[in-house]
Amino acid sequence: MDAEIKIVIFHDKARETVKGFSKEIRDDIGSLIFKLQQGRHLVLPDARPMRTIATGAYELRVRDADGIYRVFYYLKSAKGILVFHAFTKKTQTTPQSEIETGRKRLWEMLNR
Repeated sequence: MDAEIKIVIFHDKARETVKGFSKEIRDDIGSLIFKLQQGRHLVLPDARPMRTIATGAYELRVRDADGIYRVFYYLKSAKGILVFHAFTKKTQTTPQSEIETGRKRLWEMLNR
């Protein structure tokens, strides 16, 4: 029997940011999210845990010749996969401001 496909719920601002990425990056993100929907567990280099945000939070890691992109998602919600933040990464480490934005948006989505 086929496994159930999990639904994906985007924070409005994360959706807008992803829409601004190149088609190639959007396709890569979409492919990784589809694997998550199928119940597959992603590991480096595609994804890594973001425990500084919350247990159950992860980041998708995508890059092209123009830059490095991150998409934060959460797997422990009964609602589905929550995609709560996306940004273009410009430094070696994830800026604290992006982590804070991620925490705020995840809290918003969990408390709707």
